[in-house]
Amino acid sequence: MGIQKDIGVVPGWQGGFEQSNPEFAYPNPNLTSLPMLDNMANIDLLQRQQAVKWPEFSWETEKGSENPKRCFQMFAPDISRLGYTDEGRVYSIICPQQGVYSPSLGTMNIEVTVTGQRGWVNETDRDLAADMSVVGKIWFSPSALQKPIVKLLWSHFEKSKQPFPFRKSSAIVVYTHKVGQADQPIFPLLKGESTDFDIPNFAKHPQAWSVGHLGVEIGAPLRTGYPVVDEFNKLIMDVFNLGSGNMLQMGNVLTWNVWFTEPELVNTEEWRTHAQRWRESIDVDHCSPDGDGSEAKYFDGSPFKPNFDLIKELEKEKIGHFLGHLEGEIKEGISKCLKDI
Repeated sequence: MGIQKDIGVVPGWQGGFEQSNPEFAYPNPNLTSLPMLDNMANIDLLQRQQAVKWPEFSWETEKGSENPKRCFQMFAPDISRLGYTDEGRVYSIICPQQGVYSPSLGTMNIEVTVTGQRGWVNETDRDLAADMSVVGKIWFSPSALQKPIVKLLWSHFEKSKQPFPFRKSSAIVVYTHKVGQADQPIFPLLKGESTDFDIPNFAKHPQAWSVGHLGVEIGAPLRTGYPVVDEFNKLIMDVFNLGSGNMLQMGNVLTWNVWFTEPELVNTEEWRTHAQRWRESIDVDHCSPDGDGSEAKYFDGSPFKPNFDLIKELEKEKIGHFLGHLEGEIKEGISKCLKDI
């Protein structure tokens, strides 16, 4: 995509933060002199923003095989944002969400949650460089609570005060790290499209104002300290990967190109509302108020279609194995539900 230089789309652009340290410059921006900042701690400092209208994700659905079958999917649009000052210092990054369906358990939400960030923007050159740390979060959508198995488990875990992932505050948390460096949770967001693989035309947006890319390697789910919940979360991760084509399979690399719209001025109160709305939960059944994302597709445009009959049988098998961690009425209730699936 061609880059045109300008002096700022909306008034107030000053720039200069990028030049405050020569190590910030391309071709290898080094941002380690900046502290990693909490994503919501400096909202009052935000003055400008770029919305990510097209968050295009990609991953291998059969990692390690001769044909890994790379998939492409746009997550729900216009959730993600990059927030910064008139000088170009980045202080907040909002990342996207998506949903995955399980025939036995209903819809589950996934969010890429930013745990820390630092960086700069240059509107004049349409450049940016940032570092981020993120975790994946998975939890049940409201509609999933109507599924018999989930309803029984929710009641059981609620009574026992254990953190069943039926809301975002008790979501399954998946560790991510820099590709090939398991001990390094910080990874870069850089200008331009990813060059690690060919990108189909349907995942490109030449009408965008600018584009950046990032990628993370998927680690293990973090333990909760509750053995039964950890076993259940392992079950949910298995089910989630069955339905999503191994999107969060340990060792897989999740890459995304972030296609930005032109800069805008920030209303800090609206930014807080926007972030809070998505942090709490996606709308019922994963219906994004800004429009839904795309269906997952392979490079040739053919859709990724989970085999729900096979998934259902595998889910029954995995849920049946999980029953070994339960006893009494809850075990009997879920056993009966499995026979009805």
